Amino acid sequence: MLSLSIASPGTAVTFLRGNASANSTSSSFHGVRIQHQVSARATPAATIASSSRKLSVVMMSKREAELKDIRAKTTEELLEEVVDLKGELFMLRLQKSARNEYKSSEFRRMKKLVARMLTVRREREIEEGIGKRLSRKLDRQWKKSIVPRPPPSLKKLQEEEAAAEAAEAAKSA
Repeated sequence: MLSLSIASPGTAVTFLRGNASANSTSSSFHGVRIQHQVSARATPAATIASSSRKLSVVMMSKREAELKDIRAKTTEELLEEVVDLKGELFMLRLQKSARNEYKSSEFRRMKKLVARMLTVRREREIEEGIGKRLSRKLDRQWKKSIVPRPPPSLKKLQEEEAAAEAAEAAKSA
């Protein structure tokens, strides 16, 4: 087990890493252990409490369920979702440039999601034995083969507008 410790006055942080197996597809990173230290000027009651050494473990796997979902998808599904997310990013940039209302946090969330999906794709290529150079060549070919299509949010907006127009036409007729 590998352990990295960072100490500051009053707190010690330890990053824990377990043994990585060759067949393991998940990370061997186990979390962060935070240990609060009591200063020398502490009261006797505080020193008794510090002898028990309270440890709190903060797990670093917030996105574990999301990664399971990503890894469960096929490579083709991943690539389709990447295209959709990039279309959504384009729509956000358009909203920003038109000074419309938008959530700025969506930029970061979508970029990170795209990066995770492309990382999973690259992990699969490495498992198949595809080298970096061939991977870049395949990536360029894939980018050229993408057929432009409206992102899902635009499709939904167009459907809503069409439904509203149909409702107006039905009222007037």
